[in-house]
Amino acid sequence: MTAPATPRSFAIGETDFLLDGEPYRVLSGALHYFRVHPGQWADRIRKARLMGLNTIETYVAWNAHEPVRGEWDATGWNDLGAFLDLVAAEGMHAIVRPGPYICAEWHNGGLPVWLTGMPGIGLRRSEPSYLAEVTAYLQRVYDIVAPRQIDRGGPVVLVQIENEYGAYGSDTAYLEHLVRVTRDAGITVPLTTIDQPTDQMLSDGSVDGVHLTGSFGSRAAERLATLRRHQPTGPLMCAEFWDGWFDWWGAAHHTTSAADSAAELDALLAAGASVNFYMFHGGTNFGLTNGANHKGRYLPIVTSYDYDAPLDEAGRPTDKFFAFRDVIATYAPVPGELPSSGDVAPAFEVPVQPVEAHGAASPSSHEAPPTFEELGHLSALVAYETELATGGVLRFGEVRDHAWVSVDGVTVGTLSRTRGEDALVVPAGRLRVLVEEQGRVNYDVRLGEAKGLVGGVFLDGVPVTGWSVTPIDVAALAAAAATAAVRDAPAAVGPFVLRGSFALDETADLFLDTAGWGKGYAVVNGFVLGRYWSNGPQRTLYVPAAALRPGENTVVVIELDRVADPVVRFVAEPALGPREE
Repeated sequence: MTAPATPRSFAIGETDFLLDGEPYRVLSGALHYFRVHPGQWADRIRKARLMGLNTIETYVAWNAHEPVRGEWDATGWNDLGAFLDLVAAEGMHAIVRPGPYICAEWHNGGLPVWLTGMPGIGLRRSEPSYLAEVTAYLQRVYDIVAPRQIDRGGPVVLVQIENEYGAYGSDTAYLEHLVRVTRDAGITVPLTTIDQPTDQMLSDGSVDGVHLTGSFGSRAAERLATLRRHQPTGPLMCAEFWDGWFDWWGAAHHTTSAADSAAELDALLAAGASVNFYMFHGGTNFGLTNGANHKGRYLPIVTSYDYDAPLDEAGRPTDKFFAFRDVIATYAPVPGELPSSGDVAPAFEVPVQPVEAHGAASPSSHEAPPTFEELGHLSALVAYETELATGGVLRFGEVRDHAWVSVDGVTVGTLSRTRGEDALVVPAGRLRVLVEEQGRVNYDVRLGEAKGLVGGVFLDGVPVTGWSVTPIDVAALAAAAATAAVRDAPAAVGPFVLRGSFALDETADLFLDTAGWGKGYAVVNGFVLGRYWSNGPQRTLYVPAAALRPGENTVVVIELDRVADPVVRFVAEPALGPREE
């Protein structure tokens, strides 16, 4: 922790936030430390200040810090304290939103799989086992946050209780418990809640003594009026000003008009409200961290979290950056300095070869196919195998979420949860079903749902039994690929692992072109960039300069579908798909 500055006061007055007793407007931007390479945190924070912001807001992703129960990690990518110290070093304030539930289009809404899989657990309510785990989690977070509050010379001015709870439940006792834990942990700054500005959500999501804020991206005057009915005194704040949107596989790349967003911002600030842009810089769902939507149809979120934000995924200012900066300048001073627009990324090709990599655990035997949760498997792939004495119609209770089916090493077909597929005709022989978990739904009743082959497998109506099951760890597979021997020919069935290398004179952001590949994961220097899929819209993966090094670099592709062209291409600009405004 950096040396604290002089302690200051931050409070909620009759009409305004008060900094050292004087009216203060919060001009904040969302920047999730867990979606940005730590080597680029300082750059993104600085650019927020250059847009005219005075505050950085971040969620805390519980499942990033504690993927395995009891194994808490607050280092490296998870070093929330270091992130907050960088905010302070830039002369800015911070808002911390620890959930425990965050949504955020993030895997399982930020809740650990071990938590949501606990028998009898009562999520987001006053259920004893859930409250016990949440209490322990929050105490760990507040050990980091409490000494970094503004009244102790740190940057933190606000802490949020839960997240849009009025859209989920109405258990006031649960919210009261979170407030008690927060205050008992030494959090003295004002507390807030956030909900969409409807009477029902604001009512259900509020708790005595905690300041209400809203989340919306349009009709500011109307939404602020609704918020004021429920929050008669104190500052008005849109704590999630939606300035863009996220993408899912199979759709278009969502964008919004910079001019329209700037007009909405102007209306919001003209009303005297404070604001937090969601997002200022979206970042990336690196690794296997993307969530999924499910409003009647399962729709996994793409790897990019560009969000059409003021800073794009590579940290470059967009039209919104300058449009918002111009609006802010009419209400508050902005720095004279402007950020660089960024250089064009180098474009080049890297031939890749198949390698003998293995990232599988030892197989285990099961009468019926177990779920990922029953296997205790946190990665994205499991191979299920059994013998079929005869062919016929193979039907699955449900595939969660995508499967490649082969018999005796010959591909028979694929099954997609998104497309509602659950059956295909197979011959007799050694059946193999490779299942990919594509991302966990990040809200509502599907939090923590089981992954894998769910509800049994049937051949012409008869249960298929006697399974050999092998979990495959994507990160372990990528690590093994770095030094694995080259194969004479690709494997018969996926995953197909290919490796290549390239040299750089100096590091720079890169964009890995996924055109020509099917479905899988790309890895650079052991860092899993994320998922790709020919289903689009995303056609490039962002490679942060901080993940590269001068000299030799390694690229690995873990392909699940097909290998059409064994070349990895890096291109000059990102391609996130056809735009939908």
